[in-house]
Amino acid sequence: MMHLEGLRDLLDRYDELKLAILGDVCLDRYFEIDPSREEVSIETGLKVYNVENVRCQPGAAGTILNNLVALGIPEIHLIGFCGHDAEGWQLRKALDQLKGVQTHHFLTTDLRKTFTYTKPLLCHQAKPPQELNRIDQKNWTPTPPEVSEHLIKALRATVTQVDALIVMDQVDIENTGVITKAVLSELDKIQQERPEMLIMSDSRRSLKSYPPLTFKMNASELGNWVGADRALTPETVAEHAVNIAKSLRHQVFVSMAEHGILSAHPNGQTAHCHALPVRGPIDVVGAGDAVTANLVAAMAAGAEASEALHLAMMAASCVIHQLGTTGVATRDDLLKDLTR
Repeated sequence: MMHLEGLRDLLDRYDELKLAILGDVCLDRYFEIDPSREEVSIETGLKVYNVENVRCQPGAAGTILNNLVALGIPEIHLIGFCGHDAEGWQLRKALDQLKGVQTHHFLTTDLRKTFTYTKPLLCHQAKPPQELNRIDQKNWTPTPPEVSEHLIKALRATVTQVDALIVMDQVDIENTGVITKAVLSELDKIQQERPEMLIMSDSRRSLKSYPPLTFKMNASELGNWVGADRALTPETVAEHAVNIAKSLRHQVFVSMAEHGILSAHPNGQTAHCHALPVRGPIDVVGAGDAVTANLVAAMAAGAEASEALHLAMMAASCVIHQLGTTGVATRDDLLKDLTR
């Protein structure tokens, strides 16, 4: 259990951190709809929603970025790409508003479209927002070699300047995003050359084909990895996580929703932190990314695994209670949560 003074000391060390994110940054675009202004189209006879406000923010790997910015990390290098399109312009504009974010290695290219999640929200009076069907824009073809080459050069130019690297693979189809086979091969080389460097990886598909790095996944992803035919218990999560950590020779972190989060060390040791109690309606979108951001920031600042897990759970609790948005946890939020 972390104490208030210990947390303050750790957060103060964040002021010296330099971190990097390599991954799929998308545009999260929220359409806030006023249901009282609902109409019917004369031309089609279909329901018409009137949008009162549009909010744009970085999503996917950009959600991890948002959380690091909220923690006051003074220097964050972003490696990825967007399209030379309207959505790319909106994403660039949102990135430019984030303090401390270095985007000189973030590529705008005609060879890719901007990965975009458009989220229509019905904003009722005195009720949580209701999200309608999401509208996605994705790349369905392999990432061109010249884009991968740019990413690899950017990665090489960045790793010597930072304390830790976060790798976030958000695409549904392998090799269509930032984390291509060529990029993974380069990450393998970098980790072997710099074994002391924290490189934490997360993938919405699977980390099974990844080189040995520090892995972060959820219990469902771990279950798919080991071929489990039923939901894993916290005890079986620990057993499988230890086995993977030993084979990787790197730590493994597994989030388990209401059961909290667990870390496994290659030496067989584990640490566990319980989830915080729910305080009302929740929205779990973005909680995993808040966990990743807080784990890496804490560990890069010298926290013990148990301390990093506790911070990650506090951040997740803060984020899930922010409705109708992909939220973040600030330093003040973490300090308040510890004294709640």
